[in-house]
Amino acid sequence: QVQLVESGGGLVQAGGSLRLSCAASGNIFIINAMGWYRQAPGKQRELVAAFTTRGSANYADSVKGRFTISRGNAKNTTYLQMNSLKPDDTAVYYCNADLFTGWGSQEEYWGQGTQVTVSS
Repeated sequence: QVQLVESGGGLVQAGGSLRLSCAASGNIFIINAMGWYRQAPGKQRELVAAFTTRGSANYADSVKGRFTISRGNAKNTTYLQMNSLKPDDTAVYYCNADLFTGWGSQEEYWGQGTQVTVSS
């Protein structure tokens, strides 16, 4: 089995910063793509930032210039540095990975989510 474990959420004032971490573990052969999504109350889950299969980073327009996605040296970790946070960034943030398992199957996994709350 594969697990994605997130950490780093919390409560911050507007204009502040948070850094989210996600570590993937288990029977992983290779990770094709990895990224972050978020879901605010009453809204659909949306892409925040992600590395594509070609290694380039995509960002939602609403976070460009404020958020930065990066990878750890182990390649099975990803980070989301969030600066200049706004109340509209309040949501549960989920880590997502598209990968091949050691058994050769391509599968998608989600983390359990971490709450980010930005107060005005």
